[in-house]
Amino acid sequence: MFANYHTHTYRCGHAQGEDREFVEHAIEGGIKVLGFSDHCPWVFDNGYVSHIRMKPSEVEGYFRSLTDLKKEYSDDIKIYIGFETEYIPQLIEAQDRLLAEYPVDYMIMGQHFNDPEYEGDYMGAPVFKEKDLIQYVDRIIEGMESGRFRYIAHPDLIRYMGSDDEYELHMTRLCEYLKSKSIPVEINLLGMAGGRHYPSDRFFRIVQKIGNKAIIGCDAHIPKSLCDSAAIKAGREFADIYSLEIVESLKGLE
Repeated sequence: MFANYHTHTYRCGHAQGEDREFVEHAIEGGIKVLGFSDHCPWVFDNGYVSHIRMKPSEVEGYFRSLTDLKKEYSDDIKIYIGFETEYIPQLIEAQDRLLAEYPVDYMIMGQHFNDPEYEGDYMGAPVFKEKDLIQYVDRIIEGMESGRFRYIAHPDLIRYMGSDDEYELHMTRLCEYLKSKSIPVEINLLGMAGGRHYPSDRFFRIVQKIGNKAIIGCDAHIPKSLCDSAAIKAGREFADIYSLEIVESLKGLE
């Protein structure tokens, strides 16, 4: 695997391992480009504290640690510092102010929620209403149109329990948009290894029909995920099943 742009740290509250361990395991696995994209903080105006993402107070340490590692391991691996986050319009401006002074290399979109998590439903839980599926697709497209994100992490996260016809209609719209913008869809190795509902055959049959390109994302929450050759092989075999061209690196982040 040449590059992985989907890497978390302990700061999100559900990953384990020190930053250095992720770098060293990536080098062990032969990765040449490692992008850190921990769950980005939101600045909530009601005092809510999220337990599934980095806290605003941790951003400084995140950049300090990874910048030091970037320099220390510059002869062995290229490190980029970014975030994974949702596109939630009412929170965007406050997030932008929080990050304005930091050298963010890139962001990927992981649309876990369509609204602030304290009042919104998690998209990975069973979703029954077509309006929520429509909003999920609309949010992704709107976010991509904003120019903030390089690609979609686990685009098939939404666990839609409605009709297959409704799912195909709206996810086809998403895939057609992504193809028109040359944005790859992620084959998520954590989902593949963790018994989750994604990568979804239902979704990737649409991807195959539309002809999207794919990118493999480790979604690493533990360091050894970055040198798990069996998992990476499984991701490539999954791409082969659907005849998908793999994007090995992101333009400008090679």
